[in-house]
Amino acid sequence: MKNHDVVIRPYAPEGDLKKLSRIWLDASLLAHPFIGEQRLFVQRTLIEDQYLPNAETWVACVGGQPCGFISLLDTFIGGIFVAPDRQGLGIGRQLVAHALNLKGKLELEVYTANRQAVAFYIGLGFRELLRRPLDDDGYAFENARLRLIG
Repeated sequence: MKNHDVVIRPYAPEGDLKKLSRIWLDASLLAHPFIGEQRLFVQRTLIEDQYLPNAETWVACVGGQPCGFISLLDTFIGGIFVAPDRQGLGIGRQLVAHALNLKGKLELEVYTANRQAVAFYIGLGFRELLRRPLDDDGYAFENARLRLIG
């Protein structure tokens, strides 16, 4: 796949909600097995009802079909997910570049147990600011806060 095959466009709730929710779930089951399926299925409802409707979301498409997305809360990346069968093709990198171009700087939090994601962000130039031992729900899953300045 060449970079020009990917089109990044704004989120369209009517056609994108269920597709992006599925991408989120499939990618989360792969990247966050330590959280547990039951909790991920509960979080999926929050993705659909709260997070996607309230974030600035950009959708990566190949052949007109969504294959990844990045959701922003100002300069904070609330989530970036790429369909498992499209990972490793540069889509996540293009989504981050798009967001950085829009915002000038980005921050995010990542589970440190998700070593692939941590390596991805560090490889893009993100720098660690701090770590905290508990996630947003109070579970003992360490998070690292990272920042990238364009």
